[in-house]
Amino acid sequence: MNIYQYTSEFKYNWKLAAPVMLGMLGHTFVSFVDNIMVGQLGTAELAAVSLGNSFMFIAMSIGIGFSTAITPLIAEADASNNFKQAKSTYKHGLFLCTTLGILLFLLVFFSKPLMYLMQQPEEVVVLAIPYLNLVAFSLIPLVIFEAIKQFTDGMSMTKYPMYATLIANIVNVVLNYILIFGKFGFPEMGMVGAAYGTLVSRIIMVIYLWTLLRYKERSRKIVRNIKLFTLDFSMIKKIVNIGSLSAMQMFFEVAIFTAAIWLSGLLGKNSQAANQIALNLSSMTFMVAMGLSVASMIRVGNQKGLQNYKELRRIAFSIFLLGILLAVFFALLFFIFHKSLPNIYVDLNDTTNYKDNMEVLSIASNLLLAAAFFQISDSIQVVVLGALRGLQDVKIPTILTFISYWVVGFPVSYFLGKEEMFGSFGIWLGLLAGLTTASVLLFIRFNSLTLKLIKDKQ
Repeated sequence: MNIYQYTSEFKYNWKLAAPVMLGMLGHTFVSFVDNIMVGQLGTAELAAVSLGNSFMFIAMSIGIGFSTAITPLIAEADASNNFKQAKSTYKHGLFLCTTLGILLFLLVFFSKPLMYLMQQPEEVVVLAIPYLNLVAFSLIPLVIFEAIKQFTDGMSMTKYPMYATLIANIVNVVLNYILIFGKFGFPEMGMVGAAYGTLVSRIIMVIYLWTLLRYKERSRKIVRNIKLFTLDFSMIKKIVNIGSLSAMQMFFEVAIFTAAIWLSGLLGKNSQAANQIALNLSSMTFMVAMGLSVASMIRVGNQKGLQNYKELRRIAFSIFLLGILLAVFFALLFFIFHKSLPNIYVDLNDTTNYKDNMEVLSIASNLLLAAAFFQISDSIQVVVLGALRGLQDVKIPTILTFISYWVVGFPVSYFLGKEEMFGSFGIWLGLLAGLTTASVLLFIRFNSLTLKLIKDKQ
């Protein structure tokens, strides 16, 4: 086997994936900044952000997962110079994602009473509800942004959503500082201030990217003069068929991480705060893998448009290899710094909450050891899933993700996560089991499917 046939693609794959990674990291950085700043207020506040965001994660997974249907359709249209399909996909994708964003906001807004039924710490629930009201509304601009972003990704214009996210992050950090702590004459709003920062930054992201695409030569003919309410139901059906299953795939994975937040809440506020720290750090490295997943979707979608399946397989394998190498690097990073990384989330000089803070740090450092191990399987499953979406193969992968996370992963988390077993660490062993199963099953699916496509074309 000539390894160069795979490594020769690294440079272009990285060029395509890096802006997506930075954009994705930007989304996570909003949460990272919120966690660090809110963490200075106390462990109950940090746990409340965790609980509020657990509802958001589920809604976001559905919105972002659904929007990924746009990318392979645009990539295929772009490779085959099908202007009509590209314009139709953009218009219908934007319409469907706007509608979905409104529905998800209403769903989260009216699901708040569930917090009281979930046996979560009461002081945490009281703090989480006003925070969630505002953050839920930010789902509307977020899902609209995702629709426009998936279009730009499909056109291989991956750097522009990155710029939008970087601008949004600067706005979020400034507003957080002013509104959480009451600076420059503004009232001290605590957690609610963090929610305002998130909402405003997400609105700015949409305005920036929407305006930019109207003036870029590569995109302006497609995004201008669209009649949003003149709809083609065959295109709606096509996007819904791919998008709904992609949303379910992402939902099954995100829901098990959300279940980990709720299971941690049963162990107490300190376990929940520690879980949030480990989850936030892991989600940053996951966004790097997500960047490669989008690159995988674009490049596989392009080759599908050209019907060059041997080249498709070679390119996909080169992206898988790059993903594994980066995952090994992050695994070593978590393993070496598992004790020091959680320190940035809590105020070590806070004498009132010192005992709580020390317990949070102890639990979080153990969770990072589990996170170190699942870096590789997490990277493989998401990059392979991106390649399968590029092939517009979504039905079987949806079943495989359900089996991995809910037939294998969740029962392990539930059983080992009890206080008399391994507690928080046991919950994360379940996540490791689910992700590893997904990586194996999805790879088998991609391997057999591409070999069949090559054989059928011969």
